[in-house]
Amino acid sequence: MSRTTGFRFVPLASVALAALALAACTDGNARTDAKAQEVQARAVRVETVAFKPQSRERSFVGTVRPRIESDLGFRVAGKIAERYVNQGQTVTKGQPLARLDSIDLQLQRQQAEAELAAAQINLDASLAQDKRTQDLRAAGWATQATLDTQLARTADARGRLDKAKRALDLANNQFAYATLAADSDGVVTATLAEPGQVVAAGTPVARLARSGEREAVVAIPETMIEAVRTGVASVSLWSNAGKVYQAKLREFAASADTATRTFQARFTIQDADDGVVIGMTATVTVGEPASARVARLPISALYAEGRGPSVFVVDAATGGLTLKAVTVAGYDGRDVLISTGVAEGDKVVALGVHKLDVQQRVRIVDGR
Repeated sequence: MSRTTGFRFVPLASVALAALALAACTDGNARTDAKAQEVQARAVRVETVAFKPQSRERSFVGTVRPRIESDLGFRVAGKIAERYVNQGQTVTKGQPLARLDSIDLQLQRQQAEAELAAAQINLDASLAQDKRTQDLRAAGWATQATLDTQLARTADARGRLDKAKRALDLANNQFAYATLAADSDGVVTATLAEPGQVVAAGTPVARLARSGEREAVVAIPETMIEAVRTGVASVSLWSNAGKVYQAKLREFAASADTATRTFQARFTIQDADDGVVIGMTATVTVGEPASARVARLPISALYAEGRGPSVFVVDAATGGLTLKAVTVAGYDGRDVLISTGVAEGDKVVALGVHKLDVQQRVRIVDGR
């Protein structure tokens, strides 16, 4: 009985061991296949297609400035009594900015008024004397020479009156100049004098940037003069790099800066909004007008097998490869310029294309 039982258990144990061995082999084969598939997914470097003008665009860093910015000062000398504005303040045309102590100017005006009154009295008296002298001359009691002398005195008195009137007008103007007013709407960009300071005529007191056009001021090297003069420009602000403004060259310096040997260029920012603030840092980009748009790729991305140039485009989701024929517009150093055959945003294999096959699977890597 025991021998029979032992004979039956031996085959069952062998079958169990065989099943375990088969399962282990199946699992090992699955892992081997997965590893083989992973090995077959070749690592590749890619370049993303981006179409840009065929000519290289040049960028220059500058600052936003107003088209017209003036230093305002008093037209007469004196002591500053008050300053009504501060830096950064917005003002309107005719708004007072500062005032001088006007006591002396007021005294000058009063003196001119007194001189005018005296000149008027003198003329009135001379006119009355003309009448009396003419009557005497008609009666034969005065000579013609006496009458001529009196008429000359009247003419002189009339001239003195005119002079006194001009002096009063000048005194009134001088008195009005004691108040410095804004000559246009704008923003005060600097205050250059303080109350209590004695200033000469024309001394800058405040700097006013007029409202209106805004410009980007940049320094241009002499090798780029012609490209800047004939190119198409655009401006972007560092504070909002995503927004681009069209620009137009308005002014180009006639001579180079003695220190930097660069030429100052001023580009008018078209359709500037409130986001374009004076003093902001701007980037001016200049390119050739009406230039063809091409994709710039490394020459190593080209694949040729006797049927024209092609490139491998990678499907980032599946790792699949597609061989696409392209049109070469030209070469620039180590780059090839592609005009057609690929789309914006395509990922093109940049290295080792002659070791690839469209049946392969690849994986994109950032570096070695």
